[in-house]
Amino acid sequence: MAATNFDVIKLFYSHIKKYRWLFLLAVFFSLLVNTFDLAATWLYKVLVDILSASGPASSQDRANDAFMVLALIILGRVAFQGSWRMIEIAVVKLESSVMADISLMAFTYVERHSYQFFSNQFTGSLVRKVSRLVRAFEDLTDRLIFHLLPQALLVIGALVITTYKQPYIGLTLSIWVVVFILINILMFKRVQKYNIQSSEKDSEVTGAMADSFSNNVSVKMFSRYAYEENRFKGILDEWRKITVKAWNTSNLNRALSATTFIFVELGVMYYSLRYYALGQLTIGDVVMFHGYLFTLIGNLWNLQSLMKGIFQSFSDGREMMDLLVMPHEIQDVKRAKRLKVEQGGIVFDEAVFSYSQTRTVLKDLSLDIKPGEHVALVGPSGSGKSTIVKLLFRFYDLDSGKISIDGQDIAKVTQDSLREYVSLVPQDPVLFHRTLMDNIRYGRLQATDEEVIAAAKKANCHEFIEQLADGYKTYVGERGIKLSGGERQRVAIARAILKNAPILVLDEATSSLDSESEALIQDALLKLMKGRTTIAIAHRLSTIMQMDRIVVMQNGRIIDQGTHEMLLGKEGMYQKLWNIQAGGFLK
Repeated sequence: MAATNFDVIKLFYSHIKKYRWLFLLAVFFSLLVNTFDLAATWLYKVLVDILSASGPASSQDRANDAFMVLALIILGRVAFQGSWRMIEIAVVKLESSVMADISLMAFTYVERHSYQFFSNQFTGSLVRKVSRLVRAFEDLTDRLIFHLLPQALLVIGALVITTYKQPYIGLTLSIWVVVFILINILMFKRVQKYNIQSSEKDSEVTGAMADSFSNNVSVKMFSRYAYEENRFKGILDEWRKITVKAWNTSNLNRALSATTFIFVELGVMYYSLRYYALGQLTIGDVVMFHGYLFTLIGNLWNLQSLMKGIFQSFSDGREMMDLLVMPHEIQDVKRAKRLKVEQGGIVFDEAVFSYSQTRTVLKDLSLDIKPGEHVALVGPSGSGKSTIVKLLFRFYDLDSGKISIDGQDIAKVTQDSLREYVSLVPQDPVLFHRTLMDNIRYGRLQATDEEVIAAAKKANCHEFIEQLADGYKTYVGERGIKLSGGERQRVAIARAILKNAPILVLDEATSSLDSESEALIQDALLKLMKGRTTIAIAHRLSTIMQMDRIVVMQNGRIIDQGTHEMLLGKEGMYQKLWNIQAGGFLK
């Protein structure tokens, strides 16, 4: 569902309401400032009429009256500057508060999107979209308070006073202003189409840059600098072409507007001088007319840039709003209860799941894992092993069937409580660019330093951490790039040990370890698995020989199951896989 400009306005208004008095204060003083500006032009008209008047009043009397008017002008200027300071104070507090709130809201909402959502998004593009939404609020608020409201007041005020003094000129100018604004709105709605496309391409540029930077090792290994440069240049060219269309359309509109300004200015000059010659206007009136005319032209000229900026801000905001109006793909049901795990039994009951209409991954899969049982999932790639883990964490919802833990349907409990009871050690662990202490403590945020270190010792990573210059305070780099694969794996195991959940999932948890470390980690994992329901995905069959049960999968179905000895003693997929791996070498 595509977002609209109105969606952006609703979002910003919902956050402004919390600080409505700051907003109203800024608006009030903004209007006050420009009331002083309008009054100043009128007072200069009065001043000119006083000085140019003829009659019985002495020069001294006229001078005294002129000084009184000058005093009012000076007082108005002082009040003008004071009001500006009040606007700045209110706007600084308002914008900083709302921008922080919008950032937090966008961060929180996007974080709750599904595993599939993040699989289809560039992280760099998401960050850029959030940033542009926040900046869009700042830009729109600045333009509203510092430009749009003041310009609207000046234009309306100038038209009212002009119409009061000379209805024919005033009404003609009013019609011209209305037509001018309507034409510009239509023009900029056309420009916005290009702006939206430009914003999308800009996000694509950011995503492509982040993708290449984050895979810089691959670029180096394959020496693909020229390829990446040409690919990035192609995306930039697409952005440039769309941006040029938007800018050229805006420039054409400005050129046409400038032409109309010339004719309007000449017309007002002609008729004001004509009415002066007829005795219907004073010299001060002529000065005032031209003062307000320049006010109109200046503000309408600025209005074009203002409207261009407003529509650009809407375009920037709408791109992120598309994600904010998108419902979360995986949601808790109404009145969902917290999961309570006392034993840890897991049941897949005729589970059917497909990533798309043409790709069914699990086909009526039924699997009953007893409390405390250690079960390994084996089979060729694409058989559905990793999908079972993703469904257990409820990263996806089943097409049909049910998954339950201790008799509780996981689709009817809260996602947070479900994931509290399941620990995962992934095949390719990704760490935060934070300290090792922070990364391990992520398993249980309330853990003490001593508990973190104890978990690290069990996972056999305490020794290498102690050898680092900053020890547990060492930052690991983006995605843990400063550590080797085996070191990242051991940190992930320490995190799972610290979490101490009753259900444990091992996704080839020792695949990145050398032989010596693997032996130590296998021992640690065996201790960790005691008394816990464990699901282990394994490609290296030597790592799951001691499991209580081995489930063999193919094409989304369970084709065999039993102990290592049972499965090895009969012809089938498991025996075939074993012979390809260690079994073949032993023979």
